[in-house]
Amino acid sequence: MNFLKVFRSFLGEDGFGGIRVSTRPDCIDENILESLKHYGVTAIELGCQSMDDEVLKLNERGHSADDVVKASELIRKYGFELGHQMMTGLYGSSPEKDGMTVRRIIALKPDTVRIYPTVILEGTKLSELFKSGEYRTYSLDEMVGYVCGYMERFEAAGIRIIKCGLHASETVECEMAGGYYHPAFRELCESRKYRNILDGMLCGEGEYRIEVRPELVSKVTGQKRSNIDYFSQKGIRIKIVPSDQREEINVFKIT
Repeated sequence: MNFLKVFRSFLGEDGFGGIRVSTRPDCIDENILESLKHYGVTAIELGCQSMDDEVLKLNERGHSADDVVKASELIRKYGFELGHQMMTGLYGSSPEKDGMTVRRIIALKPDTVRIYPTVILEGTKLSELFKSGEYRTYSLDEMVGYVCGYMERFEAAGIRIIKCGLHASETVECEMAGGYYHPAFRELCESRKYRNILDGMLCGEGEYRIEVRPELVSKVTGQKRSNIDYFSQKGIRIKIVPSDQREEINVFKIT
């Protein structure tokens, strides 16, 4: 409350429009929401992590999927912007369970979502399970493919993705024992989306001219030209050029 008292003095016509907070689903009740409303909080994000109770139990989260549902309903009732945070690749999870989490989050209709692929830090219980072989992870490339699909589902449902992957951090890079971290994880996922689109548009081997909106050139090219290399291995040569057009992508076969 002392922090919020200070922050509230910066709200108003010449200041900030509101305060965003993040919390656990089992830390929400009507009294807390009344207090947050009083002090100018406008958006509340819930650390859902997974909507599978077995996954939550294995990772000792201390709350249930039903807690997420109840907290989301209360937050909506009090007129706050609702955000959900999920973690992919947790111990005991799977692409199918993560996909179910996406489906259940979409059903709760949050305004925003953050996607955090699990990063395993040294000195944690997850690290012990990982090093013993009990906790097996996928490759970073596989996780990029899964998260790319989750992002497309959230976007199709009209839910704004405000973060994907952890912030670049020396601490994470130095203490990481395993899991899925890349300083530009979201860009990898967005590049994969455009690679998938082109996969459905390019008809056989040859050379193609790909015209894209200027702001999409780097994403369609892929980090370190990964999409160009991907198609090259399939006998497809692509040249990506910026173009002032309404469509995101236009494809022209040259040879």
